Amino acid sequence: MTSARTTRRRGAALDEAILQATIEELHAVGFRSLTMDGVAARAGTAKNVIYRRWPSRGALCVAAYLRMLPTDPEVAPDTGSVRSDALALLQRANDRMSTPVGQILRELVAGIQGEPERMRDLREQASRAGVAVWLTVLARAVSRGEVAPSALTPRVATVAVDLLRNEYSLNGATSVPNAVLVEIVDQVYLPLLRSHG
Repeated sequence: MTSARTTRRRGAALDEAILQATIEELHAVGFRSLTMDGVAARAGTAKNVIYRRWPSRGALCVAAYLRMLPTDPEVAPDTGSVRSDALALLQRANDRMSTPVGQILRELVAGIQGEPERMRDLREQASRAGVAVWLTVLARAVSRGEVAPSALTPRVATVAVDLLRNEYSLNGATSVPNAVLVEIVDQVYLPLLRSHG
């Protein structure tokens, strides 16, 4: 851990040090065991300095989690088939959700249920990050004549990944077998898309 006698930092440099320390603590001990004292010690600052910036442990950890996410836009697969594209996207999401970062997210969601503002921050990020790539896949399917234009809505587009998230959040999965991804696509997603024909 960093010594509390490190060089004094202010503003963005201090914020960055605190967020980095929080990320390291989340990886080391998880959300359930993370303490503001632990973050302060790792960041080389005082706990009251952290509370001046983030009003709660949940707010700090959500900010740190959002910092962990990739900033580059996700590239949509283009296999020539909506089924193959959807499976590729689900496999990519499954790989991400089964990592330590996915575990951190699951703990975080369970731990901040009493903080509606934090939950809203997470939901907004999740919908922003995922909708565009799924809409791109569906738009290509529409142009190929596989899917009717009426299916091209954010809610329809993300049904498959929402079902995958449920496997993790509601069923407690730590990794979802590929066979389940195929079921989601073949038994739910494709029939939903076809119902718009």
